[in-house]
Amino acid sequence: MIISKTREEIEFMRESALVVSRTLGMLAKEVKPGVTSLKLDQLAEEFIREQGAIPGFLGLYDFPNTLCISPNEQVVHGFPTDVPLVEGDILSIDCGAIKNDFYGDHAYTFAVGEIDPETQKLLDVTKESLYVGIREFKLGNRVGDVGYAIQNYCESFGYGVVRELVGHGLGKKMHEDPEMPNYGKRGRGKKFIEGMVVAIEPMINMGTKRIVQHNDGWTITTMDNKPSAHFEHNVALVDGKPELLSTFGYIYEALGIESDEEKEFRLNELVL
Repeated sequence: MIISKTREEIEFMRESALVVSRTLGMLAKEVKPGVTSLKLDQLAEEFIREQGAIPGFLGLYDFPNTLCISPNEQVVHGFPTDVPLVEGDILSIDCGAIKNDFYGDHAYTFAVGEIDPETQKLLDVTKESLYVGIREFKLGNRVGDVGYAIQNYCESFGYGVVRELVGHGLGKKMHEDPEMPNYGKRGRGKKFIEGMVVAIEPMINMGTKRIVQHNDGWTITTMDNKPSAHFEHNVALVDGKPELLSTFGYIYEALGIESDEEKEFRLNELVL
């Protein structure tokens, strides 16, 4: 069952989402060659707690860390490690936080130093597909409309769209209805309702769509060991249209990137 949120609850969820957004922005300055993902995990936990929030992933389903950190061919759900990052890596950082009893949960794939053009294109297309999908999250549409838009866009570049892992509804639980696949058919699936909040998160592979789950029960990698990218936003359906609760603005501020990609999904300008 899809749980609709009141305007007040959506504002609480915006606060939770922005805790995560600020955390990813802080980490953006730290993602560089020589740093370990365990160090990033430690910094994130401290930073989330300093904001009066609780790490949303720590202990969830027995996950042992604050961040899911997935480099290169890892798709999602990777454990932080003591292996230093190296120039040319890419690093998906997925972060969650709880504030006012509501979850925020989103992700960004970072370049570690300079990366090759082919991998940069994968990151660019995957992030673009996120907004392609968000545009279809509107009253009158269904889950399949978002999935179809993401799938069609990414497959036009020859990329593999992961099937086994999906986005989801979000609220007082990390995973609520509906599931939000990154593939599908127009007009199929559950119908969107006013006040619902979802996490839309394309997970896109440079090569095959097929994945492998490791024996640790968490780590997911591409079957052909080619890179995978992952971007995620939290979005509410407000007045029949998608409204972003999360932002990559703190990341862009840290990295000196100018972007207006989020402007169409905000009723009011976000002040960082």
